[in-house]
Amino acid sequence: MKLLVLSFSRIESDPRVRRQIELFRDDWEIVTCGYGPKPEGSVEHFEIPEELAVWRYPRVAMIARQYRRAYWGNRALAWAREHLGGHRFDVILANEVESAGVAAELEPSKGFHVDLHEYAPTLHTEKLTFRLFVAPFLRWQLRKFVSRASSTTTVGRAIAARYRREFGFDTKLVMNAPAYSEREPHPTSSPIRVVHAGAALRNRGLGTLIEAMERTSADVTLDLYLPPNDPAYLEELRAAAARVPAVRMHEPVPFDSLIDTLAGYDVGIHILAPTNYNNAYAMPNKFFEYVQARLGLVIGPSPEMSATLTRHGLGVVADDFSADAVARALDALTPERVDGFKAAAADAARELSAEAQMPVWKSAIDTIAGR
Repeated sequence: MKLLVLSFSRIESDPRVRRQIELFRDDWEIVTCGYGPKPEGSVEHFEIPEELAVWRYPRVAMIARQYRRAYWGNRALAWAREHLGGHRFDVILANEVESAGVAAELEPSKGFHVDLHEYAPTLHTEKLTFRLFVAPFLRWQLRKFVSRASSTTTVGRAIAARYRREFGFDTKLVMNAPAYSEREPHPTSSPIRVVHAGAALRNRGLGTLIEAMERTSADVTLDLYLPPNDPAYLEELRAAAARVPAVRMHEPVPFDSLIDTLAGYDVGIHILAPTNYNNAYAMPNKFFEYVQARLGLVIGPSPEMSATLTRHGLGVVADDFSADAVARALDALTPERVDGFKAAAADAARELSAEAQMPVWKSAIDTIAGR
């Protein structure tokens, strides 16, 4: 049977979509559509031209709330419909809200599943234009297209509950965990080596980490691995880091070598300010990557992350998201405590791995296919 994995992302660097392909490649004929080259495991790939940005919708149609015109006026979505339209698919696994309309239009013979990832209507609610124009459009897509899906999944419990409450979707949970990594934690060094690897986005407040390093009395260093998502913001962070001797900036590492790189450290840190709903209730991939690297964790009081950290004894939760609170959390670290956190990560690693999550996708797709 033929399964289309549809994602308006660069698939080779999208770990969640790559896990989907890996999961189904042995039992399905996998066709992929997305940006970038053909991913491993795909028998046929439709590469969306880079110049067709999926976030670029016709502005006038958006403002006038002519949503169908706005949706199909998006050149990336229209390209996918045109190039996939002559092909037959048994099932489609569509990633994120914007892909649902294309999946519905293609009419796969058995049906389609939408992996919603985050809670779409609140992705950027810190921006007025998003609240006024984009959020209503995304809600329209959810009602118009996602409601026709056979099943849906998302990344966190609170997000799944909100989709159920506001749209009536029976959304299941697939957390952003990487594959299980077989490794033993190493003894904690002195100074304690702290690391953060993730997107350099302004709404994540990464400057707080650097400020905390200026204020902590702990014997710690901080290494940051940041891609140029926002080049101007990255330069601001570089300038701030240059003033703190214990902070070092690095180029990002490829996804396939990320956990090996992280494993050279002692503690993974992620302080995600609740600038919007998805940030507030995030259960991000880096949380699980730190566990698979057998690190201790320092996080902010994000409800989903702190509940999982506390349940497994993985690290320290800062009192709030301020630099002073993060500095106090760092002050609480000792090599002996961090060794204990690393041992707890080793104990939790199988439960907090992709292998424990992906059966949810398999069950959903098999149910659609009638297997």
